[in-house]
Amino acid sequence: MAPDDKDHTFATRFRIPRRMWDAYGTAAARKGIDRSADLVDHVRDFIQTHGNEQELAELAAAEQELAERRARKGGRPKKETAV
Repeated sequence: MAPDDKDHTFATRFRIPRRMWDAYGTAAARKGIDRSADLVDHVRDFIQTHGNEQELAELAAAEQELAERRARKGGRPKKETAV
């Protein structure tokens, strides 16, 4: 992906034991939680709690980018309620 490409969500890779990732996936699915959305929520919360002025500004810009993208694509998919 080009560094200036603002039309796509950045995909990143990180190392995690397969068993941990699989357990996270099954636990999240059981609660009706999407792993990707949960990770994004965690990153957002972490920045809000521990971020400096620049990092908080970057978070605000990222949130704006997400809002614009969702507006173009019809909004964020509705969360299904866990039963």
